[in-house]
Amino acid sequence: MSLPPDAPKPKRRVRYSGTHPKKFSEKYKELDPEKYKAEADKVKARGTTPVGTHRPICVKEIIEILKPSLGETALDATLGYGGHATEIIKLIGPQGRLIGIDQDSVERTKTTQRFLALGITEPVLHIAPINFSGARKYFTDHRIEPVDMILADLGISSMQLDDPTRGFSYKIDAPLDLRMNNQSGETAADLVQRISESDLTDILFDYADEKRARVIAKALIKAKPKTTVQLADAIRVVIKGFPSHIRKEEGDLPIRRAFQALRIAINKELSSLDDFLEDIPHLLKPKGRVAILSFHSGEDRRVKKSFQEFGRLGVYSSVAPELIRPDFDEQKTNPRSKSAKLRWAVRG
Repeated sequence: MSLPPDAPKPKRRVRYSGTHPKKFSEKYKELDPEKYKAEADKVKARGTTPVGTHRPICVKEIIEILKPSLGETALDATLGYGGHATEIIKLIGPQGRLIGIDQDSVERTKTTQRFLALGITEPVLHIAPINFSGARKYFTDHRIEPVDMILADLGISSMQLDDPTRGFSYKIDAPLDLRMNNQSGETAADLVQRISESDLTDILFDYADEKRARVIAKALIKAKPKTTVQLADAIRVVIKGFPSHIRKEEGDLPIRRAFQALRIAINKELSSLDDFLEDIPHLLKPKGRVAILSFHSGEDRRVKKSFQEFGRLGVYSSVAPELIRPDFDEQKTNPRSKSAKLRWAVRG
């Protein structure tokens, strides 16, 4: 049957050259995993994550720790793609409530639309456009009572890594941005243009445990990179000067560590985490549970220290005796989970 002359023509997807899409925007099947579920499942089966999506880590372990029950209230302090939140909402039911915090305006909009498609709206879901360091003030300003459970996943999301326009990956040339909230603050490129060699050395050492921080900082100050590839190339020149056994052991790790350190610095991630950890007891009801996933030693040390100190003071009645790691199967099927560390505590 032919369409009426004035009927709008259906939009065709953008064509790509070759047999397989290479650019982020061309991977239409992965970018719409709900519509192309079979294709997305094939990507997951290969041990990778479909572009534009995120696979929540330690879901089973987190549910066991938080024990969501019908009618309870939860705080997901790092909402992201909403993978953990979706599972929690199933258990707290329509009488429960989940407050989700996400400072990333780009991903927050997508996640809101995803929940709308699932029929999840207010009052079950409330999304706050803030950094989690401001959670306590937000609760006060919006008259939100302490919650039964808190979750925070401190890792960078797969959506941010995969989107070349965000500048989180050195594998695709893009402006060197690295901001979680791309509507405020300076970019990583801005930081490298103005910072001293000494201060950049400290950032690389303190935020990424980079043993060769000084020589890498010197190279970056000289190169003053403005794109992701320019930064990676400047560090590769330094790597060529390393002894052969170091080059073999390290590979591209110095580049990854530099991206991590700069991201932590411009987003003030560790100071924000310190503020959040200090406020958690004020956000939790008595006997409330908190679970935090961290992904590098600087984060994990802070979480461990905060939980233990509040435990000694009796603020927390129990604290995880040791960290929890993703099991073997999860690490195999989702390599991005390998560095995850999970700790928990219970409010007294």
